[in-house]
Amino acid sequence: MNALQPDTERLRALDAAHVWHPFTQMATWHEDAPLIIEKARGNWLVDTDGNRYLDGVSSLWTNVHGHRHPHIDAAIRAQLDNVAHSTLLGLSSRPAIELAAMLARIAPQGLNRVFYSDSGSTAVEVALKIAYQYQKQRGPAGEGRSKFLCLRGAYHGDTVGAVSLGGIDLFHAVYGGLLFETVRAEAPYCYRCPFGRQKESCRHECFTHLEETATRHAPELAAMVIEPLVQGAAGQITHPDGYLAHARALCDRLGILLIADEVAVGFGKTGTMFACEQEKVAPDLLCLAKGISGGYLPLAATMVTDAVYEAFLGDHAQCRTFFHGHTYTGNALACAAGIASLQLFRTESTLERLQHIITIYDALLRQLETLPHVGDIRRRGIMTGIELVEDRATRRPYPFALRTAHKVVLAARKRGVIIRPLGDVLVLMPPLSITAQECGLLVEATAEAIQEVTGGPRV
Repeated sequence: MNALQPDTERLRALDAAHVWHPFTQMATWHEDAPLIIEKARGNWLVDTDGNRYLDGVSSLWTNVHGHRHPHIDAAIRAQLDNVAHSTLLGLSSRPAIELAAMLARIAPQGLNRVFYSDSGSTAVEVALKIAYQYQKQRGPAGEGRSKFLCLRGAYHGDTVGAVSLGGIDLFHAVYGGLLFETVRAEAPYCYRCPFGRQKESCRHECFTHLEETATRHAPELAAMVIEPLVQGAAGQITHPDGYLAHARALCDRLGILLIADEVAVGFGKTGTMFACEQEKVAPDLLCLAKGISGGYLPLAATMVTDAVYEAFLGDHAQCRTFFHGHTYTGNALACAAGIASLQLFRTESTLERLQHIITIYDALLRQLETLPHVGDIRRRGIMTGIELVEDRATRRPYPFALRTAHKVVLAARKRGVIIRPLGDVLVLMPPLSITAQECGLLVEATAEAIQEVTGGPRV
């Protein structure tokens, strides 16, 4: 590592004096000598002291093609020569129109309408309000349908509606008095099965439980909200095969809308453009953000079917309009980045190349299974959660106050790799552009960091 520069000390002092960081206990924030990122290129970040770090979490699951990709950089610069932003309230813009058309072409079948916002949370808020108003406006069949079915351990964002859907007490419990009532089903968390099963004795009780819960509450449900295939912030919980398709079939049978929150899993992270594709599911509403702009600028989209969209059409006097919007809805710079990112998926054969990387990555991760304090390794595509446990035989977790995974993250940082903790689950989710050599570094540094903090033999 390079020597600490005076400017780093100055910036850290200003940071301590003025910046409130997300999901961070600020009382201890500066004890760990926080990194200050100055620049980036490819899959690497560079701090103010010139140290390089592999971006092992794609800058919080957003970056797709690497930092400073020439094609996306050029698209944003070209757009700056035209207009950086103009409102979509009463106007439209070329980038917003063209990106919406591109999304409609590649999204699961039937999702033809795009409502823009600026983050995953707002994409979910839009979906909730659309689903709620849709039921109100569809006639007698929608009467009384005002609640949402969601999973324990769910995370759909940090605005109040999104938090109402959330199922992570550490994040959400304190806001209980602000939230609306939802219907909850147990998450299909196979490593810590809520039904007491082991993999070899599994009878898919999670499928039956979801069906029973949905059927019991069907008359009051407007929609089911689900993170397809992987519950990201819950600790990269990977759902059993068929669970998403089962949810789609249930919603069809019971007249419930299906909202797929692909904010984290969309744009290649699970190995396909959208996670829903892997079980041939087309939701009624699809929430997108994070990778939608290639990881460059804040942008989100809520896509809906024509059937949902048409419930909002009518004479002005009927007041069927969706009265919702955001100042930066359809921002031209962000949409230009989104267009360029989607072009790269085609011109660089991103998803095709990724399949080879996933094979290498999976083989590397399997080596970590020998570490005595690795309880479970969950992977779908390049989305990975490594659950650390104090005792592997009993699956006993480490005491919360020890912050074991956080210590591993700091140890990995010394080895030039950025990863993130979710409780005592280590999250690895690099850009899709990661190379085989970089995969090796990511996994090796993680393994060495785990061994340093928890003890045990080296891989």
